[in-house]
Amino acid sequence: MDYKLELVCVPVTDVDVAKEFYVDKVGFHADHDQRVDDSLRFVQLTPPGSGCSICFGEGLTTMSPGSLEGLQLVVDDADAAHEELAARGVPVSDVADLPWGRFVYFADPDGNAWNVQEIKRLPATETG
Repeated sequence: MDYKLELVCVPVTDVDVAKEFYVDKVGFHADHDQRVDDSLRFVQLTPPGSGCSICFGEGLTTMSPGSLEGLQLVVDDADAAHEELAARGVPVSDVADLPWGRFVYFADPDGNAWNVQEIKRLPATETG
């Protein structure tokens, strides 16, 4: 049995501000924005190249806005990701070189924290 993670709910304060940030600044694709009724709005966005999307809206979660940490995007080049995010106006950290990868970090307007990782690939002789 395969279990595929395909949607992660991100708690936000203002749906329109969050959508603008993720689409216009971070570059996610807007998949859905549906008002179901007065108490339910569903917005789904997908990072370029990802099989997993995020959602937020009204009436979707009881999590506190800004409470998510450790959301992780994986890229081929942390320097290029840093350059692209900074050019789009995202406040992004410098590239951090760690033993398990190279990272840049950013947060959405509510403070939900994202990691962007370039995985350090081991040479074939070290992976067994």
